[in-house]
Amino acid sequence: MSNLSDTIEIIAEVLQLGERATRFDADTPLLGSVPEFDSMAVVSVITAIEDNYGFIVEDDEVSAELFETVGSLHEFIVQKSAD
Repeated sequence: MSNLSDTIEIIAEVLQLGERATRFDADTPLLGSVPEFDSMAVVSVITAIEDNYGFIVEDDEVSAELFETVGSLHEFIVQKSAD
């Protein structure tokens, strides 16, 4: 089971955000708001999530809505972990 801080930690590590990530919460927007969060970052974050939680993210599960906020990404992780 994941908690929000785990999701923030994955994002911070992959994007190398350092202290900036300490201000992140569930409502923090990602795509279009964090300059480092580009298409390559999406792939890297998905890979990190798969490695950390042991599940596969299917191509049809990836959408802009998934990466809209930290909270939307976290909810996806929680839901996938429960499957």
